[in-house]
Amino acid sequence: MEPDLSKSITMHPHPFRIHTPSHLTNSSRRGSMTLGSEEVPANASSTALDTPVLANNEKQEAVARHSSAATDVESQFRPPRPDSDPYGLSSAFKTPEDLAQIKANTSRKRDPPEPGKGSWRRSHKIRQFYETQNAAIERMLKSVDEHVAEARQEAGDDQLQFKIAVWGSFGANIVLAALQLYAATSTGSLSLVTTMVDAIFDPLSNLTLILSARAIKSVNPRRFPAGKARLETVGNIVFCFLMICVSMVIIAFAASELSKPPHGDVETKRFQIEPIVAVAVAFATKLALFLYCFSLRNRYSQVRILWSDHRNDLLVNGFGILTSVGGSRLKWYIDPIGAVVLSIIVSAIWLRTAVAEFLLLVGVTASIETQQLITYVCLTHSPAVQGIDTVRVYHSGPRLIAEVDIVMDPENTLTETHDVAEALQVKLESLPDVERAYVHIDYETTHKPEHAFKKDL
Repeated sequence: MEPDLSKSITMHPHPFRIHTPSHLTNSSRRGSMTLGSEEVPANASSTALDTPVLANNEKQEAVARHSSAATDVESQFRPPRPDSDPYGLSSAFKTPEDLAQIKANTSRKRDPPEPGKGSWRRSHKIRQFYETQNAAIERMLKSVDEHVAEARQEAGDDQLQFKIAVWGSFGANIVLAALQLYAATSTGSLSLVTTMVDAIFDPLSNLTLILSARAIKSVNPRRFPAGKARLETVGNIVFCFLMICVSMVIIAFAASELSKPPHGDVETKRFQIEPIVAVAVAFATKLALFLYCFSLRNRYSQVRILWSDHRNDLLVNGFGILTSVGGSRLKWYIDPIGAVVLSIIVSAIWLRTAVAEFLLLVGVTASIETQQLITYVCLTHSPAVQGIDTVRVYHSGPRLIAEVDIVMDPENTLTETHDVAEALQVKLESLPDVERAYVHIDYETTHKPEHAFKKDL
């Protein structure tokens, strides 16, 4: 199961630079390395994954048809040098003209469509497949330097629009938490109490990250030789369950209120306009932030996370206003019932976040795209690498551990094999989100896999 990192608190953007990822502070020694800069020999021995001979020039012409008059010139696929594309991946790249032709050919087919599926749906799926394949080709043919530069771009440290989204969201969360605290305490509405708790816990999540980061920096290397980076994930899990517990308490209060209806002919609660206006202001602010982040969600991955958060807050605040006003204008029990529903929604959101954090802590495998990239980096690292035996990439908290077994000539000297393996280790650790890389050297691939998982009996 691959975790949805966007649900992890660790991956949520915030205005404070707690710690600088390694891929944003690479030394010149790491940054100077590029992929596939050397020619691959044609007489490499056969292994599980062999290093191929160079692709011929005819295959490179497949990507030369990419129009230079396209709207987004920077996103065009640039044909790589033959020595940097030993597998000929660029020959499988589909230009916009190719995709349009595939769509037209699919639409003209006379075969009867599958039940419930039209030609448009088939052509859309085919186009989506080739677009995903194009993205994989572009990702693997980029050098390590380009991946680092792209990570900086996604971090958006120097982008004004990104800073507005992050700082605006953080400042708004603090102000709106105060507004909703006033609304909840002045009315006693359980629905507004639920929205208030959710609003307060948003800036508190940033405080959790700051405290965890300070504890991580003050580490005793003798006592914690691997560092305390996973403490951040543990803190996030504790924070999630604290939020769930608060939601359960609100549900208990709501159940108690429902079991004790008001005396006499009282059918509604006292209506106060000021608290409702305060929550309405919070809703309008979240809506404005939602629309702003919506326009940037495809440019910055972290802004997409903020956009998702604001969308959830709109649901919670909007439903809270409706049930609070309903309890004041229609029936008194609408408010506690709304509080129960809101608490369940909030608990489900934070439980999903806790599950994502648990998977990171336990060590779930990395995404397929990351495994493909690391495999390709290993295969194109040096002509001395004859093949790949094993590639394992898994999470250790918010970052990744990579374990690779490369195949080399048994006649090579210790110095040669050591230098190749060390350079590969440095290159892998230069990739974004890779915390540690372990490179093991083999001379064949027919043996039983090393480091196989063993259960304690």
